[in-house]
Amino acid sequence: MLYLIELWESVRDFIATGGDVLYIVAAALFLMWLLMIERYWYVSSVFPKVMKQIINDWESRKDTTSWYAHRIREAWISQASDKLSERLLLIKTLVAICPLIGLLGTVTGMISVFEVMSVQGTGNPRLMAGGISMATIPTMAGMVAALSGVFFSSRLEAKVKISKERLVDSLPHH
Repeated sequence: MLYLIELWESVRDFIATGGDVLYIVAAALFLMWLLMIERYWYVSSVFPKVMKQIINDWESRKDTTSWYAHRIREAWISQASDKLSERLLLIKTLVAICPLIGLLGTVTGMISVFEVMSVQGTGNPRLMAGGISMATIPTMAGMVAALSGVFFSSRLEAKVKISKERLVDSLPHH
């Protein structure tokens, strides 16, 4: 329990040093990971059942060779592909936005430095250092958040692509 309290205090100190923009980075990071975990769960657990149902429906059809049957097959594949790809664009957008939110922190930190310089002059480096760290920490946090998202979202896209191809290969067209 003591470890959790120390961890929370270090996170609080980090946010205090980096500024309130880190709350926005944290919210974007949390939403991004929540969506990625949901998509991993869907691709790994739910989609195999959906795919099995589509295959069973296709195999139970009497007509699998006509033009209409092929359009039905394409529609089922398209619907399944849409379900697989849901929220991937939002995940990519969150990955791209994280560094931009960090840059917003850089701007607010530099504004803080300029405020200190306008009030105190340039003679107090300690006050300026606080603003400079407030400018660099959000940038670093945004980049780390984006890097974690880039790796896992690309893995997720690969899994989605493989699942789509597996579905197409599982529905023979005569």
